[in-house]
Amino acid sequence: MSDPLLEIDDLTVQYETDGGMLTAVSNASFTISEGEFFGLAGESGSGKSTLAKSVIGGLDDNGQISAGSIKYRGEEIQDLSESELSERIRWKEISWIPQGAMSSLDPLQRVSDQALEIGNVHTDLPDEEIREKLKETFDIVGLQESRIDNYPHQFSGGMQQRAIIALALFLEPELVIADEPTTALDVIMQDQIFKYLDRMKAELDVSVLLITHDISVIFESCDSVAIMHASQIAERGTTDAVHANPRHPYAFMFKEAFPDIREPKRELEVIEGHPPELMGDVDFCSFADRCPWAAPECRAGAPPSEPVNDDDASHVTACVRKDEAYELYQSEAAPTQGETGGQSVTQMGEVD
Repeated sequence: MSDPLLEIDDLTVQYETDGGMLTAVSNASFTISEGEFFGLAGESGSGKSTLAKSVIGGLDDNGQISAGSIKYRGEEIQDLSESELSERIRWKEISWIPQGAMSSLDPLQRVSDQALEIGNVHTDLPDEEIREKLKETFDIVGLQESRIDNYPHQFSGGMQQRAIIALALFLEPELVIADEPTTALDVIMQDQIFKYLDRMKAELDVSVLLITHDISVIFESCDSVAIMHASQIAERGTTDAVHANPRHPYAFMFKEAFPDIREPKRELEVIEGHPPELMGDVDFCSFADRCPWAAPECRAGAPPSEPVNDDDASHVTACVRKDEAYELYQSEAAPTQGETGGQSVTQMGEVD
């Protein structure tokens, strides 16, 4: 990996609600290098999409960055104005494949017209060059170049998804943020989309922030991963390190909740409840109320990110009981919540 392309440092993002400030991201930190595929995994409600939207200035009107910084090529960009972001960052530096991308195409415009609109706003390229670039990216994602002038309704669902990816790529951005890019696609089409992303990596040398709840996809496709739970980064490192040696209880339980073809008879893990909605400062482990190994110290302060191994500072986890909890999990001797000071959780983060 080369120099950092994107640096997220102690980022906190909150939404103003009638009940107070809801914290969606709390003190999150990670770095994406040039040419790196970085995966951000976690359940729905963990704060993944909010974190990604903060990078491109796409938060809802009631959202705000309360603390921390976002650096692109060493420059802080979190305070750039809307016009500065549009002129300097969006599309030509950082592009976005939104969640539910198939509904993002304008049904009244040809795909080529949408590309021309983007190109005319964000570049000085002539129209013919914009069209040629779109044709090239259509080829990369497996669409016929001759179809750039089609309307969205002339494409199947999978083809619409690929057209959105082509629009995200055609201005040759340095970083593509892909938010659940295979949502609503069947497993065959999901596989094809990720093959196109792999081809994109090889041919365009682009960096990708891949956001998904499916950690098995990240283990297969990404160089590095951060696992997020209820606003906090629970664990991050290379995919090899996190796959082989997860230490945060949420990380290893989340990993084991997905099937592995190498262990077809393995019983899948179940994580009870849902990520809670958090108000104000998150000064405790957000997984404490769902963790079978939680202890009083888990609620005494937000756990710092510490190296899993002394010889690998790039693999860190935020758990004060990382070694004991993993040993207990491995020995299948997980204590009940009552024995460790934890509390029973039913659903939606509510405590019995």
